[in-house]
Amino acid sequence: MSKFSVDVLNRCVYPHFEDRDPDVLLGAVFGEDVALTRVGGAILASHVDPIVGAVSDIGWLAVHVACNDIATCGAPPRWILPLVLVPSKDDEVLLENIMRDIARAAREIDVSIIGGHTGYSANLSRPLVAVTALGTLTDRQPILTRGAQVGDHILVTKGIALEGTGILASDFSKAAINLGLSEGDLTDAKALMNSISVIPEAVLLAQHGATSMHDVTRGGLLETLLEMASLSDVGMQVAFDRIPIPEIVTKFSQSFGFDPLRMISSGTLVAAVNPDDVALAKQKLTKKGIPFAAIGEIVPGTGVKILKDGVVTHFSDIRPEDDELARMWTIFTEDKTH
Repeated sequence: MSKFSVDVLNRCVYPHFEDRDPDVLLGAVFGEDVALTRVGGAILASHVDPIVGAVSDIGWLAVHVACNDIATCGAPPRWILPLVLVPSKDDEVLLENIMRDIARAAREIDVSIIGGHTGYSANLSRPLVAVTALGTLTDRQPILTRGAQVGDHILVTKGIALEGTGILASDFSKAAINLGLSEGDLTDAKALMNSISVIPEAVLLAQHGATSMHDVTRGGLLETLLEMASLSDVGMQVAFDRIPIPEIVTKFSQSFGFDPLRMISSGTLVAAVNPDDVALAKQKLTKKGIPFAAIGEIVPGTGVKILKDGVVTHFSDIRPEDDELARMWTIFTEDKTH
């Protein structure tokens, strides 16, 4: 599944939103991870995200993906409402497995399931899970995608293409083996999903100098950087050789033929950090055992310039409709064993 283009969103979606309520602090804005509303003396952060590009552990993944978005504004997620649709009324085992996985993820990140909806539709070929996540901020201002400033350092946690590679290993294992990858490679790729949550680093960086944060979902790292640059009205200068690409991701990208820079990667957080705070931020991440890399800086201008092998390529087109995992679904056949 891909997103609609910005052009379609501007023509067909955003014109229909009206913020008449004075307690709506941030409504529907392209590139922002959350909506923000004032509730009493607190700010409520909310977000909804669907998962259809995975089958294995789809409920677990949906919870983490939605809660990651809440964390990018600096708010620890607290509550979730899952929507679960399966293809047939006979899919009771599948439904229960998804709900069990949702509960497992909720326990892992200490959020409460406060409602939701379950059902079935014959028009579905595989399950769909969407999770609405909510969290509150009471003692500090939210961090927004639009907040990056010239001079900020760009930090990337863990590595890129984590989620997409893990999904390929779980749902396309037969294709992977046919492409020459080993059982050991599958195990290593599936293990990437253990790093799917960005809550620890997002909450930490919100307290230590982050001016902008965005988790790396559809469109991959490149799309994330482009959205941050566009909303903040700045440019970005990035060194390709500093971008953390796990060895197993490289193996899968070469075998399946995808671009790691454009592959969905929940579990990866991009943060712009004030230069006065970056040393302490790095120290805190290291102390917490969270891998990270400083890949570049915020500069005047527009778009994202990536230096690779002595050549600078300037990217400027925001294309949320493009994602490498969605493309993989059109090329390869899933295992059909779930």
